[in-house]
Amino acid sequence: MITFNGINHLAMATGDMDKTILFWRDLLGMRMVAGLGKPGYRHYFFHISDNDLLAFFEWTDVEPVAEKEHGKPVKGPFAFDHISFGVTTEDNLWELKDKLSTAGFHVSDVIDHGFIHSIYSHDPNGIPIEFSWNVESIDVRKNPRMADLQPSAITQEGPEPQPDKWPSVERSTPLEERRVYPGAGSEMFQGIKKPEEG
Repeated sequence: MITFNGINHLAMATGDMDKTILFWRDLLGMRMVAGLGKPGYRHYFFHISDNDLLAFFEWTDVEPVAEKEHGKPVKGPFAFDHISFGVTTEDNLWELKDKLSTAGFHVSDVIDHGFIHSIYSHDPNGIPIEFSWNVESIDVRKNPRMADLQPSAITQEGPEPQPDKWPSVERSTPLEERRVYPGAGSEMFQGIKKPEEG
């Protein structure tokens, strides 16, 4: 079975990398750990935790999105509501609330969701963000809970991955056929340049 170790990186977009750096690095304290760039394009990475990064592409014509209330239903094509970043202590949550408010960002009251306490805000790009502290002694990762009044049949199958829902792999890629191709960033670490696209 595949073992996941976190979110390697979330990739967002900005039209102003400097404002983005000021917010994520300098206000929130996430180290900037990698950066790629050329005229009209930058791709920077910020350290969330030992397993998780946040990345931003800077594209010249990107504009901040209109701020949307977290979890408010929408209509039409839509793919993303908000990101929640975990914090280690409840004091961290209050510290973030104070920092965001002092910096002029609207930030919600602390909300009790039963298994987490959260605050809600937006970054300079209009991205809806949440910060959450796990309530001590309640761990939904170890003890999943459901309170859906009308769960679907597939939901009622339980929290564990169900076998035989998808076709089985009939032929795994043998070691001798595995190829890894250079991409953006390989030149920074291995000195390998990505072939120019023709």
